[in-house]
Amino acid sequence: MAAVFLQKIVSLFSGDNDPSSARNKLLRTVIKELSQNKYSKFYRIKTEEAEPVLGKFFYDIYKTIAPAQVFMRNAAKSAQLKQIIIEAFMDKRIQGILKRISPEAIEERVKKTPPREVALQVKGDIAVLAGSFDGAKTDTVDSCYILILSFARFVSFNYLFLLQKFDPRITEGNFNYQPKFEHIKAEGIANEIKDFLEAAQNINSDQDWKNALRVLKIYKGDMDVVAVDQWNRILLLLRDVRRSNILELIMRHIQKNPNWVPKPQLQDEHIVDSYLEEKRSEALNCINTIVNAKRNAQVKAISKTIFGGANVSRLRYYTEKDSDQYTRKNFDGFLYAGALNYLKAFYMDFSKKDIKELCDLLLIRGQWTSNVLSQQMSEGYHNFMELSDRINALDETLADNGEHGSRLKNAMLKAEHNKGSAKYVRVILNTLNDEAKTIINAAAQALILIGKNLKGVIDDYHKSPHDLIINWKELESAAEDPLIQRITLNYKRIYFLVQILQLLMQDSGQEEG
Repeated sequence: MAAVFLQKIVSLFSGDNDPSSARNKLLRTVIKELSQNKYSKFYRIKTEEAEPVLGKFFYDIYKTIAPAQVFMRNAAKSAQLKQIIIEAFMDKRIQGILKRISPEAIEERVKKTPPREVALQVKGDIAVLAGSFDGAKTDTVDSCYILILSFARFVSFNYLFLLQKFDPRITEGNFNYQPKFEHIKAEGIANEIKDFLEAAQNINSDQDWKNALRVLKIYKGDMDVVAVDQWNRILLLLRDVRRSNILELIMRHIQKNPNWVPKPQLQDEHIVDSYLEEKRSEALNCINTIVNAKRNAQVKAISKTIFGGANVSRLRYYTEKDSDQYTRKNFDGFLYAGALNYLKAFYMDFSKKDIKELCDLLLIRGQWTSNVLSQQMSEGYHNFMELSDRINALDETLADNGEHGSRLKNAMLKAEHNKGSAKYVRVILNTLNDEAKTIINAAAQALILIGKNLKGVIDDYHKSPHDLIINWKELESAAEDPLIQRITLNYKRIYFLVQILQLLMQDSGQEEG
């Protein structure tokens, strides 16, 4: 204990514990290292001046990278550059697959092959494309991108501003002029040296510059962004200067801070996953567009057969038009608006009169040989008619005074900045879509049952003797129009409506894939 106490007393008198004394001691070490440094001619210690040779060092770099400065200015924001980098690491087989799933290639393929078959082929191609990027290749691509970003930052450093402090007559891009570098106060370029060190710290000669420059050459339209041999010389020069630590020593001396180091610049970029997702979405969206266009053309043609080409718009709120306000904000929207609208139109235009009168005539006045068959038709008819009120109820919930109308509007106003409101919007839309889907599926099943029985009735009419209904003459006399024509017409309407529902429900709410 006595020895420790004595040591503390000695330290007080010797100044060993004085922070200022410790700093001065370290600064003397900095001065010694500067004077013995390989690049000591960069800096005059006594006057704290940057020497002309330091200006020449920066000028040599500037001459080499100047042609790349403008070109690399927006590299960090370039989606095209990311794509070129990724595709530069693909072999010929994968490049071929990439061409196969381009929108142009898909449009050509569907001219000879059914769209759904092409869709399956595209999904297989996408799986092969994604599988070609294992962990090692993904790391290689990301490393190349990070290296190019480092290069962009390095060449974007404001060399001209720094050089003009050594010689104000230097102008941008004028390399015919022979600079006359002067001694300048190093303190006046301290910020520039700091910025340069931070810009240069991720530039190393042992990195994969061969691939980085190859990619940049493609990016520039088969032209080198920098002369390769000159760039290699700059890399060797930077490596040598970095190893000497001369610029850090200059900064420590002029700032009287022996512990100064440049701030580390950490970069962590991952570009492969987003690229693959973009290609996947692009291809599948193209397929979906083609499939939907073909489907919509079929629906339009069938709709014209049923409704005579009139504008089929019967729902007030649960509509495809109103759905857009949700899909634009990346919500599902009204997934089954098209199918539910056609179903509503069928109820309004045919079910309450034509279908009802026909079923009443056949089921009430018809004498069926089998009660089971008439009961099936009766059950299908009543199930179908009961669903009409559910369609109206669903639609009215979206009115301003409805169960969901005002709540949904208010939640949408807040959804962009409020996760709770966004979740509430999704809950309401899911509730509406689930109900619509249930109604449509139930209606389709009921229509199929009705249609099946009407087909049986039509077949029976042409038989002799009749197996299903035995009082056809009585039914014909009770009908206002030719009965078999009326039955056939409504059977076709039901058949075509079921086709529309099946087409529209086939992919609604389901992404291809």
